[in-house]
Amino acid sequence: MKMGNDSLYPYQERDLNILFDKLTHATKGYRVLYQLPTGGGKTRIFSEIAKWYVENFHKQVMVLTHRIELCKQTAATLTKIGIKNKVINSTVKQLRKREEHACYVAMVETLRNRLKQGLINPSSIGLVIIDEAHHNAFQKLLNKFPRAIVVGVTATPLSSNADLPMNKTYQELIVGESISGLIKQGYLAKPVSWRYDVELNSLKTGIYGDFTISTSDELYSSKAMLELLLHAYETHAKHKKTLIFNNGIFTSRNVCKMFQDAGYPIRHLDNRHSPAEREEILKWFKKTKGAILTSVSILTTGFDEPTIQTVILNRATTSLTLYHQMIGRGSRSLPKKKNFTIIDLGNNMDRFGEWQAPMDWQLIFERPEAYIESMHSLSSTEARVIPSDLRSKFPNTLQLSFDIQEAHQRAVDAGVKPLTVIRDAIRQHALMCIENSDSISQALELSDLLDQEIQWRVKQYGKCLGKVTRNYTDWLVADYKERLRTLIQKIMQKGKPKAA
Repeated sequence: MKMGNDSLYPYQERDLNILFDKLTHATKGYRVLYQLPTGGGKTRIFSEIAKWYVENFHKQVMVLTHRIELCKQTAATLTKIGIKNKVINSTVKQLRKREEHACYVAMVETLRNRLKQGLINPSSIGLVIIDEAHHNAFQKLLNKFPRAIVVGVTATPLSSNADLPMNKTYQELIVGESISGLIKQGYLAKPVSWRYDVELNSLKTGIYGDFTISTSDELYSSKAMLELLLHAYETHAKHKKTLIFNNGIFTSRNVCKMFQDAGYPIRHLDNRHSPAEREEILKWFKKTKGAILTSVSILTTGFDEPTIQTVILNRATTSLTLYHQMIGRGSRSLPKKKNFTIIDLGNNMDRFGEWQAPMDWQLIFERPEAYIESMHSLSSTEARVIPSDLRSKFPNTLQLSFDIQEAHQRAVDAGVKPLTVIRDAIRQHALMCIENSDSISQALELSDLLDQEIQWRVKQYGKCLGKVTRNYTDWLVADYKERLRTLIQKIMQKGKPKAA
């Protein structure tokens, strides 16, 4: 959202008045959290808070961020509204008395080191402002300012660590304008969403709760997923300025190569690029019509390019914050940009709801454990986790799973024999083997790898039937395997079917 030189928008003035009132009557050590969507102007809001505090209480303010880009952005905004400030970075080794500033801006690690060195006197800081407050890196540092008032600012008041909920750090939450409200008033662009049902069975979660890079790379670098990405782009976003988010560098580079081979202008960017390389790539992205930028974990914060017309989530995530940050990159409104496109290739909208849908942030703040539990509940299609090494054997197949229970219900509703479910499951397995093989022998070898999957399908089928003997299910597994091999040979002898 583009800010005016001096003007504040009505919703910003409203929220600032609420916050000013809270801070006026706040006791030492008071901590308040403020929520405002990405694109709503959080930097301008907390810069105004800093200015108001300095002018009314004549004490110093410390603004904490977690990225150097956010430090620079914050310092520029503070300077613009007339607040003398200094960025405490690695080059600052000492502060002279005559150099005292009304406001300091620092990253967490840098400030921690400077406090140890005695460069900053914590007792001189009356107000601490925390940008992107959902990050947990700030927690320990707050204890260094026990008497300071703390204002945390975030688009998503949900801690990145379930063991450190935000309601343990902040006494209350002030909720700002909603995404739908900002869209209705013209401050954010309206999303046009396209979602694809992607099978995520092979994805595994890591120690921090999100899907691992290795399993994401394996899935999203498969031929089937790359082709789906290209199809989705050409169908809904062709020649539009597009930002693609991936979970791994391997995937992003494969995406880059595929689009280059297809003749589209595209560049890849990740956190291993130097600052100069990053600046050059982003300049190219800004000035190039219909440019595509494929990235990994670097453009979710501190990056503002209003001309983005499409955001593609070429990944799945369990992070509500990341979900909102990624989509927010495309939500900036311009006079000639009233809409933007979201393409979801990770079932993220099923997990979190549509980006612009109402969110009960107060409930999430007060009961984060209940929200996290509901958010992490998997759909029936994701309940069966297909091993990563097995998934890699079928790169040309998009859908590996087969919902036995749903198929059985359809059979019951249609009044057909339950065994048609097993027939259809066998055929799906046969086509999987065939479309990933060049010969009958190769396809039969692949079918031998499906033993655990076959047993699981038969077990689910037995549950649908009710009371069945172990002898029957053992026979059914053996019969399934034999019929699978027969069907593979029969189809391939007639000629390998064309992929759909």
